[in-house]
Amino acid sequence: MSAETANIVGGILILADLAIRIAALIIIPRDRKPSAAMAWLLAIFLIPFVGIILFLVIGSPKLPKARRERQLEINRMIAERGDRLDLPDGRAEWPAWFASVVEQNRRLGALPAVGGNAARLIGDYRGSIDAMAADIDTATRFVHVEFFIVALDDTTKGFFAAMERAVQRGVVVRLLLDYVASKRVSLHAATIAELDRIGVKWSYMLAVQPTKGKYQRPDLRNHRKLVVVDGLVGYTGSQNLIDRSYDSEKNLKRGLQWQELVTRVTGPAVTAINAVFLSDWYSETDELLGDEENVPAAAVPADPSPDALVCQVVPSGPAYEAENNLRLFLSLVSSAQERVIITSPYFVPDEAMMYAITSARFRGLDVQLFVSEIGDQGSVWHAQRSYYSDLLRAGVRIWLYPGPFILHAKHLSIDDDVAVIGSSNMDIRSFNLNFEISLLVRGRSFVSEMREVEEGYRSIGRELTLEEWQREPASATFLDGVARLTSALQ
Repeated sequence: MSAETANIVGGILILADLAIRIAALIIIPRDRKPSAAMAWLLAIFLIPFVGIILFLVIGSPKLPKARRERQLEINRMIAERGDRLDLPDGRAEWPAWFASVVEQNRRLGALPAVGGNAARLIGDYRGSIDAMAADIDTATRFVHVEFFIVALDDTTKGFFAAMERAVQRGVVVRLLLDYVASKRVSLHAATIAELDRIGVKWSYMLAVQPTKGKYQRPDLRNHRKLVVVDGLVGYTGSQNLIDRSYDSEKNLKRGLQWQELVTRVTGPAVTAINAVFLSDWYSETDELLGDEENVPAAAVPADPSPDALVCQVVPSGPAYEAENNLRLFLSLVSSAQERVIITSPYFVPDEAMMYAITSARFRGLDVQLFVSEIGDQGSVWHAQRSYYSDLLRAGVRIWLYPGPFILHAKHLSIDDDVAVIGSSNMDIRSFNLNFEISLLVRGRSFVSEMREVEEGYRSIGRELTLEEWQREPASATFLDGVARLTSALQ
């Protein structure tokens, strides 16, 4: 190459680099949080050509327009049915803040709060799967199953057997599983073959199959976990349909075991859990299920006891215009009067969430956070650790759940009568990139049961102190800061 040609090529590269930087300054800050915009701009300015390629691949957190329009259609249908429901008895006694949170959730997620529910918590990994299988064995009409990860293994084979028996009785069993997460499991081919063999109607969620016309940002995932039997019994929580080791050779070598929390729900709220499944089924298959599978809340027996719970299902995800789960968590933490207790395996909050949590402590509230002592995802674990100093300095008590367990449960409780349980982590991914389901519950009996679970975490865990944290080596906290910065790329 001659010197003149080299100069021309060099000039073109310099101009291209300058054009990329100018375009980034114009395009990236639009409709994006400042923290995310700054992270993307830093990536593009430091590694312009690689950075722009990454931005083009994963820079948009939105689903394709057709999918977002489908969600709006679903919300309109849910809202029309919800308008025919009466709000729970006793709503005049609700605190004003709780009524406003319920209204916010309904405006964003379309689903109303309903009373007359009962729920119990299940923290035993195998026990929750066996309980779901036992309820499937009672099905007479339909079974709806939706999980981020589905795998046929020694832990889940009883669940698969229950689905097979249901199909043999003439019950329609439908199952949704996330495309990317489930295909990563080594047992995936055998799992799909078994679903086909036993006659389950199944579909991937958010498939990345460009040749079949199915494509969106590849790290947008459906992270929901739920089971509905005949519209009368529902389950939701943190647990996937897979062995406690996640059938991973890496996890087995480390001896990792996942600790989960699931809730079994009966009452009119099961209709709302089912509505989430119906909307996802419609979005993925174009099949709008009819009245047989869409049991109205009025047809579901209600709990008449004084301990009956008020429940509201809050769906969230990239098909919605607002961050429904983040707004729910912010509203609850800001409304708490006595205590805030958070359990999240991946705690990477945004700035607003950090301010809400530390402000609760500055208001004199008892604020506690339960996280795992060890991590299964290095970058997330380091990003999480980057928040410990600010939390501890504010007076937040941090409890570390011991290895080899990964505390994967996801729940939040405030004061003595309000809690949330579901699939949503308190991290930027769950707020922006994942479809999630959260169950808001008002009832002292439910929160009392959650308090027992939290006490169990304390009894086997240990508290991280500010003095201990200040002894962390600089090399570790350096990695924490880098991971925190890259976590904002959304």
